[in-house]
Amino acid sequence: MNISQEKTGQLNAVITINIDANDYQARVDKAIKDQAKKAKLPGFRPGMVPPAHIKRMYGKSILVDEINNLLSDTLNNYLNEQQLEVLGQPLPKVDDEKNYNWDFNDNFEFNYEVGLAPEFTVNVSADDKLTYYKIKVDDETLAERIKNLRRSYGKMTNPDVSAEDDVLYGVLEQLSADGSVFEGGISNTTSVRLDQVQDESIKASLVGLKKDDVVTFDIQKAYNNDAARIAALLKIDEAEAADLKSDFRLTVKNVNRLEESDLDQAFFDKIFPAGTVTTEEEFRTKITEELENMMVQDADNKLQSDLYNLVLDKVQFELPDEFLKRWLKATNEKLTDEELEGGYPEFAKNLKWTLIGNKIVRDNNLEIQYEDVLSLAKQRIDAQFRMYSPQPISEEQLNQYAVQFLQDKESANRIFEEAKSLKVFEYLKGIVTLNEQEITFGDFSKLAQA
Repeated sequence: MNISQEKTGQLNAVITINIDANDYQARVDKAIKDQAKKAKLPGFRPGMVPPAHIKRMYGKSILVDEINNLLSDTLNNYLNEQQLEVLGQPLPKVDDEKNYNWDFNDNFEFNYEVGLAPEFTVNVSADDKLTYYKIKVDDETLAERIKNLRRSYGKMTNPDVSAEDDVLYGVLEQLSADGSVFEGGISNTTSVRLDQVQDESIKASLVGLKKDDVVTFDIQKAYNNDAARIAALLKIDEAEAADLKSDFRLTVKNVNRLEESDLDQAFFDKIFPAGTVTTEEEFRTKITEELENMMVQDADNKLQSDLYNLVLDKVQFELPDEFLKRWLKATNEKLTDEELEGGYPEFAKNLKWTLIGNKIVRDNNLEIQYEDVLSLAKQRIDAQFRMYSPQPISEEQLNQYAVQFLQDKESANRIFEEAKSLKVFEYLKGIVTLNEQEITFGDFSKLAQA
C-alpha cells in the first residue's frame, strides 16, 4: 500500500491511496469466512455454508465493504501519523476514467481532497483593554422583580373593569377595509395581556373595558410588528402574521386580574426556606443579593462577547473556504446554494473561534477536568429549574440529574465544549487589562442591546 500527499494550495491538499490485492485479500477472505459461519441458507446446515458459495453470492459487496473499511483506517492513521489538522472531513474525488472490475485482483487508487487548518499566532496581551461592568441593582429593577414574584404567588380575580396589567379574554376577529368582519378571515378566542401591548394609545383603549365591550385596533401597531407575538396570539404562522394589514375587533368575554400576594410570612416561606426571612426588609435584601448574583453572570456574558470580538479582530487568518463549502454541501444534501452563502460567514466565524480556542488550550496546557464539566452541567440544570420555581433543588438531586445528563454522549460533548470555551475565556481574562466600571442594571441593559 502506498499513501502520499500533494499540496494543491496553501490550505488544500490531495491525499492519494494506492491499494493492491495483497493489501486487502486477507481482510476479504476473513470477512467471507466469518459470514459463512453465520449464514443461514436453504440446503445448508447453520455454520456449514462453504466460503466459496458465499464468495459467489456476496463476494463483490463484501469486497467493497472491506475496501471502504481499509480506506477509512488507512486515511485516519495517516492523518494521525502526519499530525495533519484537517477541517471538515476528507472528500473523495470522483474519477470517471477509472473503472474497476472488482474481481479480487484489482489495484485501486483513491484520491481525497482535504482542507488544512491554517497556522497563526494569538497576539493578545495586556495592551488590550476591555471594560468589566459591576452591575448594581437599581430601585426600578428591584421593584419589578418583587412585583413579578408577588404575581407568581398571587390569586386570579375577575374585576368588572380592566386596568393596565389585566388580561382580556375574548374573541379577536379580522376586519375588512369597510370595518365589517372579514368573511373567512382570522377569528380566534384568545387572551390579550395588556402589559404586552407596545403602543400606548392602543393600550389606553383597552383599559376601562368590561364584559361584552367591543374595541377595534391595528394589531401590527399594537405589537410593534412583532410577528412571533402576533402569530402566537392569533394561532397562525409567523409569515402570515408578518403580512397582516387588517384591523382586528376584540369582543371582551371576561376580565382577568392576577392579584399580587401580600408581603407576609406565608409569602416569604414560599420563596425562601421557612423562617429564614421574617421581615420585608430582609426579603428585599435577599432579592437584591439574588439579582446581583444573576447580574454577575450578565456581566461575564458581556465580557465574553467583548473578548470574542477582540480576539477575532486581532487574530487574522484564512480558511479553505471553497473546500469547506463543498464539504458542507456534501454533508447536508438539503442545503441550498442560497442557504450556504447566507450562513457560511457565521459558520466560518465560529470555526475560526474554535481553532483559536484549541490553540490556546494546546499552547498553554489548559486542562478541562471532569469536575469542570460536571459543575457546568449542574449550573445549567439548576438554571432550568429556577425558570419554573424560585425554590432551589437539593445538591444531591442536582448531582444525580447532572450525572444522568452527562451519560448522553451528545449532551456530554456539548457541555465539554462549553467548559473548554469557558476555560479559554478565563485564560484571556488573565491576559488582557480589565477596567472595572459600576453601572446600573437599566443602563447596562441599554448598553447590551446597542
